[in-house]
Amino acid sequence: MPRRRRLRKIVAPPGFKGFRPYGHIKNNRVVELNYEEYEAIKLADYDNMNQEEACKLMGISRATFARIYESARQKIAKSLVESCEFKTVFGNAHLDDDWYVCNACHARFNLPDDNSKDCPICKSDAIEPIIKKMK
Repeated sequence: MPRRRRLRKIVAPPGFKGFRPYGHIKNNRVVELNYEEYEAIKLADYDNMNQEEACKLMGISRATFARIYESARQKIAKSLVESCEFKTVFGNAHLDDDWYVCNACHARFNLPDDNSKDCPICKSDAIEPIIKKMK
């Protein structure tokens, strides 16, 4: 019996729900990019961290980080070459803080200590947690 997967730490959720190629013929193919794969791409390519720094930040081994990073690169390449959209899905991760999404302006944010239950961008009260708390 394989051991349980450890949750991968994500600093912040992606600021998008997905991407779709411009000018392509609509098809039903969708590539799902997990939050931890997005985080690996962000840390390695955008933040220019080496794998050792990135794996410590995510709380995983270097070999696991390399597998997640390779999987993310393959999914993005498949999406580009086959002209299919990709969407972000939660996957096997946990967020640093509680993050929320505004249903009015679609902003993503974490609430500061003032416990205000309004969107900091549009001041709407139509917010909900990105990840429902597991009991």
